[in-house]
Amino acid sequence: MKNLLVTGGAGFIGTNFVYYWLNKYPEDHIVVLDALTYAGNKANLSEAQKNPKFEFVHGNILDETLVESLLIHHKIDTIVHFAAESHVDRSIHGPDEFINTNIVGTHTLLKAAKKIWLDDKPQNHRFHHISTDEVYGSLKPNDPPFTETTPYAPNSPYAASKAASDHLVRAYHKTYGLQVTISNCSNNYGPYQFPEKLIPLIITNILNGKPLPVYGDGKQIRDWLYVDDHNLGVDLILEKGKIGETYNIGGNNEWTNIDIVKLACDLIYNKFSKNKDLVKTFSNCPSSQGKHPETLITHVKDRLGHDRRYAINAEKITSDLGYSPRESFETGIKKTLDWVLENKKWWRKIMDKSFMEWVNCNYD
Repeated sequence: MKNLLVTGGAGFIGTNFVYYWLNKYPEDHIVVLDALTYAGNKANLSEAQKNPKFEFVHGNILDETLVESLLIHHKIDTIVHFAAESHVDRSIHGPDEFINTNIVGTHTLLKAAKKIWLDDKPQNHRFHHISTDEVYGSLKPNDPPFTETTPYAPNSPYAASKAASDHLVRAYHKTYGLQVTISNCSNNYGPYQFPEKLIPLIITNILNGKPLPVYGDGKQIRDWLYVDDHNLGVDLILEKGKIGETYNIGGNNEWTNIDIVKLACDLIYNKFSKNKDLVKTFSNCPSSQGKHPETLITHVKDRLGHDRRYAINAEKITSDLGYSPRESFETGIKKTLDWVLENKKWWRKIMDKSFMEWVNCNYD
């Protein structure tokens, strides 16, 4: 039985991880620590809060005293560190929060873990750090995918802050002996994703009849990973991963942004043609008037320093830990679309906020 502290557990990936873990390991105890910034939503965890094995704590990873008290009081033996500012465009316009949360916040967690797990009373433990493929920089069209030995070359303040946090985690292992693992994942998508990111933004904009902003020519390539395939990878790392190692988690799904937008348009158009209830519920959607949503595609000025391509080589986690994604992009995107259609109250409440006007021109 494990006692887990999940930082950022009210965010997109953290929420899905909590449900994944409670379902698979019902005897384990999970404490979520989340500051509930704009992308954190306590309501995401409403079902988890009915579980006696779950506890939510509203607090910040920068509060070292709070973190130490949680480690002691709940006898935490495993930290899964999701908490991070993760929106590239926001990092370009306001990098300070990314430096503070992603670097200083991670260091605060590391200091607390070292004090409680190593200095006060040495005990078996694990600190798992969630990172991103963006620390590796950008790939050319014919370059091989990123591996765990690819040199770091971050191109945005967000990527640089995550790279710095990766190095801190590694340093605490090499210097102090903290039992750590790191995973660098490709672009996630799925339920509960905040609609500033490409896939939920495109789906919800189609349903609302709003423009579909596409940066530049839309030929930027990303490797897409369904969120529970990511959680499966983290699970395997916690179970069988080697201490001090880094594992890349990828979906083996490279798509251009424009092709994703067109696929979402096709899926929604086809759904509306077969389901008249959707026509009534989403009357502003072009498909409700028999029009194809591709009419909403709007090309906008490309982002500063926009990386052209990311792709993950997941051979290490596959060969060493037996990892294999369960979802193809086609099955994952259909599950995601169905979730959005069934949870309109969730995303409509978020999109009513004024800052979503900014999001409609900034995603990734």
